[in-house]
Amino acid sequence: MRRIAIALALLLAAAVAAGVARPEGARAVDAGPTTDSVTVGGTGTVASVPVRARLSLGVDTRGDTARAALAANASAMRKVIEAVKAAGGREVGTQSVGLSQAFGQNGEITGYAASNVVTTTIGIDRAGAVIDAAVEAGANQVSGPSPSIADQAALYREALQAAVADARGRAQTLAAAAGRTLGKVTSMSEGSAPPPLPLFQKAAAADTPGTPIEVGVQETTASVTVTFALGA
Repeated sequence: MRRIAIALALLLAAAVAAGVARPEGARAVDAGPTTDSVTVGGTGTVASVPVRARLSLGVDTRGDTARAALAANASAMRKVIEAVKAAGGREVGTQSVGLSQAFGQNGEITGYAASNVVTTTIGIDRAGAVIDAAVEAGANQVSGPSPSIADQAALYREALQAAVADARGRAQTLAAAAGRTLGKVTSMSEGSAPPPLPLFQKAAAADTPGTPIEVGVQETTASVTVTFALGA
């Protein structure tokens, strides 16, 4: 009996020592659930037709003196402004007025140059008529039209929604290919917002009277990066 008791004591001591040397031997360690995920990019685009445009219209004049150049410019510009307003131009405002010396080939002063430029907002369908009216009145500088959308912010939000939907569709395809299910969104980030992209259609016919302006469409694009959790 004494030998049996000693043997049991030795076995118990060995077991205790093993538990101290290797704590994991005392109980299993729970590593916890794995967190699989998939990260995808999404893009959304919304097309719209511009209804407004911005025009810059100006007059350059020359004169022997600064006063003469500026006076001639003022007279011509008044006619241009009146013509622009009569043709439907709105929010007409002066963009710049300039006066500088004019030089000849040998660097000598040959006179003075004056310039005056105004901007105006117009309905896109009136752009050609306003340009023609301004040039008829004496304008010799034309820049534009620059199409603009009435509510660009609303269109961009719509594009963002489409971008998130696109990202979800891509993620679902990847998850299905891997034999997994798509879980909830764990993170999301927005890409930078690019300016609207004009997509001009074919020009008007060459025999159309007046300056042809083709409206075309603009694309508003948004991009996102989304991370989804993956289920079993």
